[in-house]
Amino acid sequence: MRKLNYQRLHGWIEEVGGIGATPEGGVRRIAGTEADKHGRDKVVSWMRDIGLQVEIDRIGNIFGTLAGETGAAPIMIGSHIDTVGNGGKLDGPYGVLAGLEIAASFRDAKETPSRPLTVAIFTNEEGVRFQPDMMGSLVHAGGLDLETALTSHDRDGVTLAEALVNTGYAGEMACGAVTPHAFLELHIEQGPILEAEKKSIGVVEGVQGIFWTGFTISGQANHAGTTPMHLRRDAGFTASRIAVEARRIANEIEGQVATIGQIDLKPNLINVVAGSAYVTVDLRNADADRLQIAQNKLEAIVTDIAEAEGVTFTAEELVRFDPVAFDPAIVQTIEEITKESKLKYRRMTSGAGHDAQMMARICPTAMIFVPSINGVSHNPKEATAKEDLEAGLEVLSRTVDRLLQS
Repeated sequence: MRKLNYQRLHGWIEEVGGIGATPEGGVRRIAGTEADKHGRDKVVSWMRDIGLQVEIDRIGNIFGTLAGETGAAPIMIGSHIDTVGNGGKLDGPYGVLAGLEIAASFRDAKETPSRPLTVAIFTNEEGVRFQPDMMGSLVHAGGLDLETALTSHDRDGVTLAEALVNTGYAGEMACGAVTPHAFLELHIEQGPILEAEKKSIGVVEGVQGIFWTGFTISGQANHAGTTPMHLRRDAGFTASRIAVEARRIANEIEGQVATIGQIDLKPNLINVVAGSAYVTVDLRNADADRLQIAQNKLEAIVTDIAEAEGVTFTAEELVRFDPVAFDPAIVQTIEEITKESKLKYRRMTSGAGHDAQMMARICPTAMIFVPSINGVSHNPKEATAKEDLEAGLEVLSRTVDRLLQS
C-alpha cells in the first residue's frame, strides 16, 4: 500500500531552500539565473532518481512523468521553483516537491497509477526578471505567444531565450503538447486568513482577477520655494492623489483591493517640484464586473486629477487577468476529502496569482492551500507548520487517488 514519506518532503524543501540562500535567511532564485539553474538541476535529478521521464519544452517548463497503466492524459501536479528577490522556501517548491513525493510513493510501493502522473515546474512564475509573471504556464495554456515570451528581456537587455540557453533549459518539446486530465496545485496561502481562523486547509474555489496599470505623469519641475501652490504642475502631488483615490475605490467596492507598488519621481530632489512621475496601481477582485468598475473609476479619477493639476498622463495596461473559477467537481472532491480527514478548513478565493489559474484555461483545475504563519510570504520569514505541510500533502495525495479512479 502506498505511503507518504513526510520526512523526505521536509528534507527536499530544506535542500532546495538552501540553493540561492541569502544572508537574511531567505532565498534568491530568480528565473533564468544560475541559482534557478541549480535549483532546477537538483529537482530534475530527483525526478530521474524516482524513474520519471523528464521533458523540457521551448519555454523551459519541466515535466517529469511517471508512466501509468495506460497512455491516457496525465494527472498533472505542479507549481514553480523561481523566487522573488529575497523570498522564502515554500512559495512554489512546496507544490512541486509534494507532487514529487506522491510520485515517489508510487515508486516505493511498486505501484503503477491507472493513468500517467506528471510533476510540472513552470518557468518564471514570479515575473521578477521577465514579464509577465506566470509566463511558463501562460504559454503552455496558449494565453501568450511563445516568441513574445522568449523576447521578453531584463533590465540588462538579456532575453528569456538567452537565459534559457545559458542555463541549459531551452527545451525542444512543443509548448502545450500535453493537455492534462486534471491539474492540481498545492500552495501556501501567502495570507493571514487560515491561521487567523485556525484552519489547516484552504479549499480554493478560484483566483482573483488582476489589473496592473502604469501611469506616467508629465508636469513641470520647478523651485520648491518660489513656485506658488496655485501655479504648480506637480507630478508628485498627482501621483500621491492617485494613491489616495485607489485606496478609496477599494474601500467602496465589495471584495476590492488596491495597491500602489511603485512610485518614481523625477528629479527626485527634496527642494524641487517633481516634473514627472511613474506610479503603478494593482487592482484585484474575484468578481469580474466589480473589477471592471474599479478600473473605470480609477481611469476617470486620474483624468480629473490630471486636469485639475495641469499635468498630462499616459496609462499603460501592464497585466490583465480575469477572475478564474476552478473546476467545481474537483473543488467538491477536495472538500469531501478534507472533511473525511477531520481537518478544519474553509472555502476561499486566492488573492495571489498562480500557475493553476492559467492551467484552468485548458483542463479541470483546483488548488489546495495551507496556512502561512503570520500571513507572511515573499519574505525570508515565510513559514508553515510542519503538520500543516503534511496535511496539505495528505489531502493532495488523496485527491490524486480519487482522480485516478475517475
